[in-house]
Amino acid sequence: MKVAQVCPRYYPEIGGVETHVQEISERLVKNGFEVEVICTDPTLRMPKHEIINGVKVTRFWSIAPADAYYFAPQIYYYLKNGDFDLVHAHSYHALPALFAALAKKRDRLVFTPHYHRRGHTFIRNLLHKPYKILGSKIFEKADKVICVSEYEKSMVVQDFCVPMEKIIKIPNGLNLDEFKDLRRKKERNIGKTLLYVGRLEEYKGIQHIIRLLPHLRNTRLEIIGKGPYENELHNLARELSVSDFIEWHINLARDELLQHYASSDVFFMLSTMEAYGITVAEALLAGTPCIVAKGSALDEFVDGERCIGIEKPFTSDKLLKAIVQLESCSFEKEMKNPQVLDWNDVTEKLIEVYRDKP
Repeated sequence: MKVAQVCPRYYPEIGGVETHVQEISERLVKNGFEVEVICTDPTLRMPKHEIINGVKVTRFWSIAPADAYYFAPQIYYYLKNGDFDLVHAHSYHALPALFAALAKKRDRLVFTPHYHRRGHTFIRNLLHKPYKILGSKIFEKADKVICVSEYEKSMVVQDFCVPMEKIIKIPNGLNLDEFKDLRRKKERNIGKTLLYVGRLEEYKGIQHIIRLLPHLRNTRLEIIGKGPYENELHNLARELSVSDFIEWHINLARDELLQHYASSDVFFMLSTMEAYGITVAEALLAGTPCIVAKGSALDEFVDGERCIGIEKPFTSDKLLKAIVQLESCSFEKEMKNPQVLDWNDVTEKLIEVYRDKP
């Protein structure tokens, strides 16, 4: 079967959608599928055509103001003239999925929206309302809609009136073997370590963690990732005189990233726009307790012991109380969460969807 995976960006770019598409694409190839990832490159710095771990990657230049939208109509013409058995489009919040839906011929269309209802900025949130007229066509043309959480599924049903029989829930996955022998390594004379992993965007709430640092002693913050909000975060750290207590990392090897998870004391994800939350699942599997924002799919991780949920506004007092609450709990027990699957299991479920006759 010849499959096109359509998404805004692809490896070596990082992010939830990028990871999702890479993990399933490489496993599909191992299962005998011919996979081509069709994505964009606003920078024109990456190869237009390359093969990564058996996956053919085709990138088109796009207009992407503030790393958003990824307007690349070339994707429409490429798919219209292509010969694919199935097209799997990803991300409602960027235009490549719309181009894939509009280009649909007789091939089947599977859509994973990674939908979180709102835009990441005030302007993008306003644009979401008129875009819904166009975006709803993706759901209409899709033969199957795959949601990664119950939260996302409920929003899709409410906002787009998608029939329940058209929706399948398949959570994001993890490479579970990576966490089996992961051990905590703590440097001597180092106090508490706070951790954030992900895109550096304002809606992710990293600024609230930085504002917490002046209220803590013998504590450092590790920020792993890159994105358009990085300069503002550096400026805030300088204003609060906490730059010396922050370590910034990008492009870490996978084993290094896992060790950062395991060696941290608290992981933070203060975003209220998450369809799943891969980094939270990774932190928990690494044995690190989490503090997350309430109001998105992250609620499904909250248990009041290993994962504390807090509501807006995110004040330093709330964050401090959450840290104290975590310190009073024991984390010796193994994490058991039914929504955490191995990527191999996720791929098997996808193959069932791909081969299911309409």
